[in-house]
Amino acid sequence: MRVLLVDDHPITRDALAALLGQHDFTVVGQAADGTEAIELARRLRPQLVLLDLSMPGLGGLEALPSIRDAAPECEVVVLTASGTEGNLLSAIRGGAAGYLLKSEPPERIAEFLRGVGKGEAALSGEVARRLLEQVRDGGTRGVPDAIANSLSAREVEVLLLLDGHLGTEEIAARLYISEHTVRSHVKSLLRKLGVSSRREALEALSSARAG
Repeated sequence: MRVLLVDDHPITRDALAALLGQHDFTVVGQAADGTEAIELARRLRPQLVLLDLSMPGLGGLEALPSIRDAAPECEVVVLTASGTEGNLLSAIRGGAAGYLLKSEPPERIAEFLRGVGKGEAALSGEVARRLLEQVRDGGTRGVPDAIANSLSAREVEVLLLLDGHLGTEEIAARLYISEHTVRSHVKSLLRKLGVSSRREALEALSSARAG
C-alpha cells in the first residue's frame, strides 16, 4: 500500500516509515500538519493516510474530511496518543477507517494497517472498549437526554468540559482542536439550547440534571 504519513514530529515519521518499510508498505510522502497533508493527498493519491491529531495549525480532525475529499480512494487511519471519546466519535464520523493509539506495539500497528488494506477496521483494544461504551450510553454520559438529544457528540463533550470549569484554551488542548473550533462549538450549542452565555448553558444543564 502507498502510505502518506502525517505527524508533526519528524522522529515519529521516520520511525513509522522504517516500520512500514519492513512490512511491504511504500511511504510516498510525509506531512507535518493538516494543510500539507491535504495537498499531498491530492497530489500523491496514497491508498492509506496515517494521521496524527495533535499538530500545529490545522489539526488532524479538522483536516480529515478534506483529506478524504482530496483523495476519495484512500483510507485514513488515526494514529494518536489520545483516545478521548469526542475525538474517537468525530474521527469515525469524519470517515476514518481506524483509530490506533501510539502506545500499540509497532508490529501490532503494522498488522492493523494490513487489515485496513483488506477492508477491515483498525481499532486499538482500549479504543474499541470506549466505542462500545459510547454506543451503549449514547455518547452522552453526564448529560440528560433533554439536552443531549439537541446537541452533536462533540458539543456534548464541550459542554461537559465547560461544566468542568475549563476555558477555551484548555478545551482546545484536551480535544486536539483549535480554539476557533471550540468557540464555534460553544456558539452552536448556545444557539441550540436557546441561551446566550456559557453560564446560562451550565444553568440549563444543572436544571436538566435536577429535573
